[in-house]
Amino acid sequence: MSETAVTPPMDVKRWWPAPMLPETDGRQFTLLFVLTVLCLLASLSVIGALAAGRAANGWQAQLVGSATVVVRATDKESADAAAARAAETLAGVKGVTEARALERDKAEALVKPFLGPDPLPADLPVPRLVAVELDKKTPAGAAALQAALKSAGVDATVDDHSLWTRQIMNAGALAGWVAGGLFATIVAAAAALIAFATRQGLATRNELVMVLHLAGATDAFIARQFQARFGRMAFFAGFWGGALAAAAGAALRLYAHGQTVAALLPVERTDLFAPLPCPFVAALIAAVTARLTAEGALRRMP
Repeated sequence: MSETAVTPPMDVKRWWPAPMLPETDGRQFTLLFVLTVLCLLASLSVIGALAAGRAANGWQAQLVGSATVVVRATDKESADAAAARAAETLAGVKGVTEARALERDKAEALVKPFLGPDPLPADLPVPRLVAVELDKKTPAGAAALQAALKSAGVDATVDDHSLWTRQIMNAGALAGWVAGGLFATIVAAAAALIAFATRQGLATRNELVMVLHLAGATDAFIARQFQARFGRMAFFAGFWGGALAAAAGAALRLYAHGQTVAALLPVERTDLFAPLPCPFVAALIAAVTARLTAEGALRRMP
């Protein structure tokens, strides 16, 4: 006589049915990989925007706090003597902290790229340069410096780097807009990917959805299944994408120290924490997109 198996009343499998979306789906690994790459790119764009903004602000601070004076020789005075007198004159201007005349070698180094590597003739009238350090709180303007030099009878031109400052600020603003546009594009691509995967999941389980409707399941219940699945998947994708972006930033900061790329993208230690919200942002975008897409598709079903 065979015994009939009796299901215990407290069996978990009896009261907790299998999920509508199976956990082992080969296509989810492809989706997970693509989402991870998108999260990596989004995190890198944030780190790059922070570094580019810092570089632009640093260059601006250096240019705003200094000025360069080009001193030319006259018939009555040599270039070296005129530069020394210009430095002495500018040192007494309000808003100037220091003014020093640069050596002839430094002035010649600036014109060598245009005249070639050969030694310059000794009688070539190369202008001298005067480096001026300005007070950061109340810097002297170019007009005040030019007026002081004119009153002292020095033939010179003042460059307060205002043109370079505007260009650097424009470049920094452009880098920020580009990074923001890239981030928005990546977010839109991730949302479109989740929406496509949700519609495909509903299409492949159309019969199951109909059975659930006949059993009394609401559209909200079915939509929650997709919301939970894709939100959880996006969370892990955001975690790994953010971790890879932080590792890439740390590698750039470690191995590019002292090189040109470090000056262009000065990644600080605090920038490596920028990808921390990535898992939560990715999960929120995926969950909301999946929920709205599923509810819209279910309303259109007969």
